[in-house]
Amino acid sequence: MRASRMITAVEAHAEGEGGRVITGGMPPLKGSTVFEKMQYMQTHHDDIRTLMLQEPRGNPALCCNALVPPCDERADAGFIIMEQSEYPPMSGSNTICVVTVLLETGILPMVEPVTTLTLEAPAGLIEVKATCNRGKVERVEFLNVPAFAVHIDVLLKVPGYRNVTVDIAWGGMFFVIADAAQFSIDPVASSGSEIVRLAEALRTAAAEQYPVHHPLNPDITGPTISQLNAPANVAGTHGRGAVVVSSGNYREGGISGALDRSPCGTGTCAKMAVLHKKGQLKTNQDYVNAGPLGTTFTGRIESVTQVGEYEAIVPSLSGQGWIAGLSQYLVDPGDPFQTGFTVGDIWAG
Repeated sequence: MRASRMITAVEAHAEGEGGRVITGGMPPLKGSTVFEKMQYMQTHHDDIRTLMLQEPRGNPALCCNALVPPCDERADAGFIIMEQSEYPPMSGSNTICVVTVLLETGILPMVEPVTTLTLEAPAGLIEVKATCNRGKVERVEFLNVPAFAVHIDVLLKVPGYRNVTVDIAWGGMFFVIADAAQFSIDPVASSGSEIVRLAEALRTAAAEQYPVHHPLNPDITGPTISQLNAPANVAGTHGRGAVVVSSGNYREGGISGALDRSPCGTGTCAKMAVLHKKGQLKTNQDYVNAGPLGTTFTGRIESVTQVGEYEAIVPSLSGQGWIAGLSQYLVDPGDPFQTGFTVGDIWAG
């Protein structure tokens, strides 16, 4: 067996969303913050992202995380998030996967019944509380970065669809958020292809008509991701929806993304910011959000703050992750697909 590269990873998912975690084989990344390390990786080592997320080692719905040394002395570990078309500053499902892997594999010590730790994501420091029992992480709760609404109930002109009303909000990524009832779509897994077509049209239109940037970091722009919401239909939940992770290659009428299998942590936080702005969600009130598979994340507004010119919430989010496997990925120097490939039957473009 010969290999020019070997990457070791733990396969995990959080409430259904795959979040592969790279534990070995990463090159040194330059930067004084994890955000700067993310930018360096994007510029100099983006082949790792395509290698791990595209075929033959990946799939359109998969996310990946690289464990990196933290830059902030208050953090226990750092991580860089990778998706099919971008490096998100923050992700709830991926945070849950990373915490589960760090503790269940022994990279960081597990303390039962509760382990507390701090992660450095590209978006900033994330305070984590993990409920643990007999070596298993049973629940991960973390304090997310402040979330805020940028636009409320604005008109969006969507080619191929009628004009609609949307919200645009930050929850760790910039989301365009729409009520699914405007399109007579039920945001469940069986409607995945229809949801993806619509959501990508919304994202593309919103990026053109309502471009936004984070007031504290202008390098973070959007909207880069879309969300369709609907009222709760199961006792014990407060809302439900579907988030689409873009492939970045939208063509009108085509599929160019994948349904987030989880309720989406950053999407839940962005939704809570919108609900708070509209006066529909109060501080210290739980918000149980269901995803397209029926799995849930629980969010809560812990406090309110200010981010630049925006009134913001400080949200917490909790859910569970599971380890599904251990993997070593090799690259044969003679392999014609050194950094992965996509094919038009299931990939965009």
